[in-house]
Amino acid sequence: MTASADALRIAEEAVAGAEDKLGRDILVLDVSDKLGIADVFVIVSGSNERQVGAIVDEVEKRCLLAGYKPLRREGDREDPWVLLDYFDTIVHVQNVEARAEYALDRLWKDCPVVAVSQPAMSGGPVSL
Repeated sequence: MTASADALRIAEEAVAGAEDKLGRDILVLDVSDKLGIADVFVIVSGSNERQVGAIVDEVEKRCLLAGYKPLRREGDREDPWVLLDYFDTIVHVQNVEARAEYALDRLWKDCPVVAVSQPAMSGGPVSL
């Protein structure tokens, strides 16, 4: 199985939003073979809760402009970890400490890394 085209488009928007707000260590993983509830995880770090909130806001804004609304949002903008559920794409925005503690990168290390391009309005390709 591979990630759906919609899941990848949402990931592109999420990556572009995260980069616009200086998100760090952006990682896009194809979890479709390992997980039945999603195709793609986008994992991004913010240096503090304020930046986590700014990244989340920008991701939501960009996705909404592209026609995607999250099914749910777990966490508040002041939290160290906010999850945005776009059905096939799950966006995890964590502060540096939460990312180290929960180690999603390590937990899903067997999943392929997906290289996504930023949407046309955002600019060039994303380096992962």
